[in-house]
Amino acid sequence: MQLSEGVVLVVDAVIALTVVEMIVLVVLYRLKGRGVAPSEILLNVLSGLSLMMALRIALSDLPLIFIMGALLLAGIFHGLDLLRRWRR
Repeated sequence: MQLSEGVVLVVDAVIALTVVEMIVLVVLYRLKGRGVAPSEILLNVLSGLSLMMALRIALSDLPLIFIMGALLLAGIFHGLDLLRRWRR
C-alpha cells in the first residue's frame, strides 16, 4: 500500500464516521428528544464533509473543477451557518 492509498483510506473512514455520527445524533434526538438538535449542527457538518470531500477528490487526481466545487460548497454551508447564527 502506498502512502496516498493509506491517506485515502483514512479520509474515507473519517467521512464515513462523520455520516454515521450525524445519523446517530438524529436518531437519538428523535427518539429521546435530548442532545443537540440536528438543525443546529447540520450546516456545520455539511461544511466539514465538503472540505473532506475536497481532500478526497484531490487525492484521487480528479480535475481541479471538482475540488473547487467541493470547496465552494463548504464555503456556502459555512456562510449559511454563520448567517443563521448571526441572526440570533
